Order: sequence, then structure tokens, then C-alpha cells
Amino acid sequence: MTEERMDERLKKELGDSRRTRGETDRVATENREYTEDERLEMFRMQLYNDRLPNLPDIPGYHVCWLTTANTGDTIQSRMRMGYELIRAEDVPGMDLIIQKTGDYVGCVAVNEMIAAKLPLSLYRRYMQEAHHDAPLREEEKLEDTAQLMREQAERSGGRLIESDAMREIGDYAPTRGIFD
Repeated sequence: MTEERMDERLKKELGDSRRTRGETDRVATENREYTEDERLEMFRMQLYNDRLPNLPDIPGYHVCWLTTANTGDTIQSRMRMGYELIRAEDVPGMDLIIQKTGDYVGCVAVNEMIAAKLPLSLYRRYMQEAHHDAPLREEEKLEDTAQLMREQAERSGGRLIESDAMREIGDYAPTRGIFD
């Protein structure tokens, strides 16, 4: 290889063909002004693609988003439990995010999520069961198991070493949950 050609390859300055992508793109992205239409589109994308909008309160109902993608917790099973799908006429201002095709035409939807409502009385009962009654039953089972293990240890001349938390289980009566 000639000395002139080697010097050309080793020089420190970058020619046009050796510029980094950042250097090339910098001119296109610096001082970029967004139009109002572009800003509106970014706002739409932020509201309706990246996260779900807050559903307005519906008097007498708990509102939530349900997924159509969970085969273990289907929309049909939720409807059997008392959930009702929210239609555009139920919540003014949500008419831009209604399902236009498919199984849930006219319902408020974002991607695979469908808005639903559940009567408050049923919602409170479900929450009471899931977050108070069922855990309390599990705690009682643990206490019964611990008591059985203590008795077995005593009968065999040993003793059960328990943590403070295990010894205290069942010593208090939690107040009934309040779910609004």
C-alpha cells in the first residue's frame, strides 16, 4: 500500500463517509418546531396508546378496565359476575374511543381493554371477600396447622420453635374492611 493512501486512512478528521449517525441527524433534529397538529397527535398517542384514560365516575357503579386478552379471566366471565360493558352513551366525552368493529361495537375501548362498570353493592361484596374474608380464612387455617404442629411436638416430647409472627397469628380480630 502506498504511503499516501495509508496516511489518508489514518487521519483523525472524519470525512463525509465516516461521520456518525448522531452528527448526521443532529441538523435534522435541532431547533425542531412542532405544529399544533403534531402536538395534538402526540397528545392523542399519550392518552390512548401508552396508558388508559381515567374513566369518569358513574353514580352507583365502580368503573374499571377489563382486558380481552386474558383467557383465564374473560369478558364473558366478568359479565356473568355482574359487570356491564360501558357504552359511549354512558360516559359523555368518551365517544372518541369507542369500539367501531368486532365483538364490542359501541363500547368504550382502548386497544384490548374494554371499560366496564359493576354495581357498588356487588363491588363492595367482592372486595370484602377478596381482601378481608378469604385472607382471614387462610389465616385461620395457618393457626389451626400451627396448633396441630404444637400438639404433635408436645406428644413426642419436643417443642415447636415458632417465629413471633406465627405465635401472634390469630391473636387479633381485624376490623371488617371498608371498600368504597
